[in-house]
Amino acid sequence: MRACRAALLFISRPTSLCVRMDSSNAQSSELKLYNSLTRQKESFVPLAPPTVTWYSCGPTVYDAAHMGHARSYITFDILRRVLSDYFGYHVNYVMNITDIDDKIIRRARRNHLLENYTSDEPSLSSLVTDVNAALKPFTEKARRESDPDKQKMLQGVVEKVRTTLQEIATEEQSKNSVASLLSAAADPLSDWLDSRLGPHITDKSIFASLTQRFEQEFHCDMEALNVLPADVLTRVSEYVPEVVDYIQEIVAKGFAYESNGSVYFDVVKFSSAPDHTYAKLVPEAVGNLTALAEGEGELSAGGQAEKRAPNDFALWKASKAGEPEWPSPWGQGRPGWHIECSVMACDILGEKADIHTGGVDLKFPHHDNEIAQAEARYGSDQWMSFFLHSGHLTIAGCKMSKSLKNFITIKQALEKHSARQLRLAFLLHSWSATLDYSQATMREAQYYEKMFNEFFLTVKDLLRKQPKGVDSYLKFSDREKQLLCRLTEARAAVHAALCDSVDTPQAMRVMKELVNTSNIYLSEQSGQANARLLHSIASYLTAMLRVFGVISDSSPVGFPLATTQSSENMEEVVMPYLSLLADFREDVRKKALEVKDGDLLRVCDDLRDRKLGNLGVRMEDKEEGTVVKVVGRDTIQKERELERQAQQEKAKAKAEQKRRLEEAKRQREEQAAIPPDQMFRSQTDKYSKFDDKGIPTHDQTGKPLSDKQIKKLLKLWQAQEKKHAEHLNKM
Repeated sequence: MRACRAALLFISRPTSLCVRMDSSNAQSSELKLYNSLTRQKESFVPLAPPTVTWYSCGPTVYDAAHMGHARSYITFDILRRVLSDYFGYHVNYVMNITDIDDKIIRRARRNHLLENYTSDEPSLSSLVTDVNAALKPFTEKARRESDPDKQKMLQGVVEKVRTTLQEIATEEQSKNSVASLLSAAADPLSDWLDSRLGPHITDKSIFASLTQRFEQEFHCDMEALNVLPADVLTRVSEYVPEVVDYIQEIVAKGFAYESNGSVYFDVVKFSSAPDHTYAKLVPEAVGNLTALAEGEGELSAGGQAEKRAPNDFALWKASKAGEPEWPSPWGQGRPGWHIECSVMACDILGEKADIHTGGVDLKFPHHDNEIAQAEARYGSDQWMSFFLHSGHLTIAGCKMSKSLKNFITIKQALEKHSARQLRLAFLLHSWSATLDYSQATMREAQYYEKMFNEFFLTVKDLLRKQPKGVDSYLKFSDREKQLLCRLTEARAAVHAALCDSVDTPQAMRVMKELVNTSNIYLSEQSGQANARLLHSIASYLTAMLRVFGVISDSSPVGFPLATTQSSENMEEVVMPYLSLLADFREDVRKKALEVKDGDLLRVCDDLRDRKLGNLGVRMEDKEEGTVVKVVGRDTIQKERELERQAQQEKAKAKAEQKRRLEEAKRQREEQAAIPPDQMFRSQTDKYSKFDDKGIPTHDQTGKPLSDKQIKKLLKLWQAQEKKHAEHLNKM
C-alpha cells in the first residue's frame, strides 16, 4: 500500500503520461524476449545501447499483400513501438523488398502472356482446343503434388475447368462463353503458355512493372494499417553488385563453389568447419529436401544435378532464357533468394546486429541459410543476437497460403474491419503464437474497442462538466484511494507483462480490468466521481494504446474520430453548442415528464436517437444528467447496422423457436390421435404378436417378451390411452 499511497502525490500533476523511459531505465527493466535461436526467453541487451539494430524480412512483391503479411508486419510494428516508445531504445529498422525471385519471374511472364493471348480475342473453338491442351500437363501436375492441401486446390481448378467446358458445350456460343472459360482456365492456360513462350520473352521491363506495382500497393496497405515505415528500405535489384562481392568473399573462404554458371553454398564443408553449425534455428529440418526445394524456387528445379550435395543451396543462379540477368564472374545470372538478406542486412547494419524478424515459416531454410552465409563471410559464430518470429495466421482454423489460393488480402480485410480492430486482435494474441483470423477473434477485438471507447467518452464528458480551477480538486475518499491503487498496480502489471517478451495479451487484460474497475467506481458514485482521477486513468490507457499503435494521433484521451483528421479541434468547437442543446433538451424532457406529454417526449427521443445520431453525436439519459459523446457518424452508422443485424437475428431465432414449438405441438397432437391399441402394431421391426389391447407379447423373431418388458410397454400404453382420451374430448 505504500506504493499506492505514494501515487497520491502525483494526482495534482499534469495528467499527460510520458511512457517513454530513458536508456538506463530500459536496461534496468530486465526486458526479456523469446529468442528463436535458443528457444527461450533471454534478457535483451543491445550491442550498443540505447541503439537497437533491427533487420526485418520484407515481402516478395508479386501479388497483393494478404493477412499473413499483416500478421507479421503489425506484429513487428507493435514490438518496434514498444522497444522505442516504451523502453526508450533508438531503433534502426531496416526492411528489404524482394524484387528478384522465381515467383516474380513466373508470375510476370504468365500474366504478360495471358494478357497477350486474351487481347488477341481467340475464338471459342481455338480457346477450347488450347484449354484442353493446357489441362493435360496441369492435371499431371496436380497428380504429382505431394502436399495434400495444394493437391486438393489444383484438382479443384481441374474440375472447375472441366465443368466449364461441359457447360459451354451445351450452351449457345457467345462472348460470355469465352470470358467464363478464360476465367476458369487462367491457371492451366498461363502455365501452358509460359512453358511454350516464356523462354522467348526478351522484354525485361515486365518484371520491374510487376514488382513496382505490388511494392506500391504494399506500402499503401502498411500505411492503412498504421504500420510505421522502415528507417531504411532496400531492394535486391539495387544490390546486385554487393551480392556478387559478398558471394566472392564466401567462395574465397572455401564455403561456396561454382557449377555451370551458378554458385552454391557448401553446407557439408561449412558444418565441418570449427565454430560453425548449420541450421541453428531448426537443426531437425536438415535433410528436408522438400523445404530446401521450395527455398530454391520452381525455376531452379533442374539445378539439383549441379550440386555437390543435396543440402547445398544457390547463392547465384545462372539465368536461363526468359529470365532477368546481371553480369558476374560466373556469367549472366541473378541472386539466390537467401543471399539477398545477408548482403543487405550486413551492408546497412554491419557484421553483427541485434534483431532479425520474419514469419515463422522463414525459419528454415531461409533464415538458417542467411545465418550460414553471414558467418561464412565474416568468419564469426554469431551474426544476429535475437531472431523473433511471428506466429502463423489461420483463417477459421484453416491454413492460409497464396499457393492454396485461400488468402484474404489486406484490402479485403479492411473492408470488413478497421485497422484499429485488426491491431487489437493481434494485441490480444501472443506475437509468437498461431493467430486464428475468425469471427470470434474479431468480435473480441470489437468488444475491446467499444469498451475502451465508451470509457474514454464517459471520462471526456465528466471533464467537460467538472468545476474549473481549484474547485476541480476533490477530497479523496476510500473509494478514490482504492481506485488510485488499482491504477498504480495496473501500471506495474502492464510493465511486467511487457518485460515478459512483450506479452500484450496480458497487458490488455490488465488494462481491461482497470476499465472495469473504473466503471464500477463510476456507477457507485452517482455523479460524484473524481474527474481528475479518471482523467489520469484514461490518459494512461490512451498512452499505452498509442504505444501499441492503436491510436495514431496526439489526443490526450481517447480514440480520434474516424470521419475527420482534426477530430480533437472539431470536438472542442462543437461541444459547447452540444452541451447547451443537451441542457435545453433535458429541461424540456423534465417538463414533459411532469405533465406527461407523450408527444413532446417522442420529439426529445427523436432528437437524441435519430437527428443527433445522424450527425455523429450520441446523447445518453442518465440519472445524474445527460451524457454527450461525439463518436462520429461512421461509428453510429455501424452501431445501428449491428443493432439491426442483432434484431434480425433475434427475430429469426424467435421465429425458429415458434416453428419448433408448433412442430412439437403438431407431433404431440398426431401422436395423441393414435388409438392406444394401434400404437405398437405398426412397429413390426420390433414386435410380431400382440394381445387384444395391442400390447406386444413377442419380439420380431417370435420370442416371447419378458414380464419386465411387457410391464414397461403397458405403462406406455396407459399413457397413450390417457392422451388419446384427452384428444377425443377436445374434438
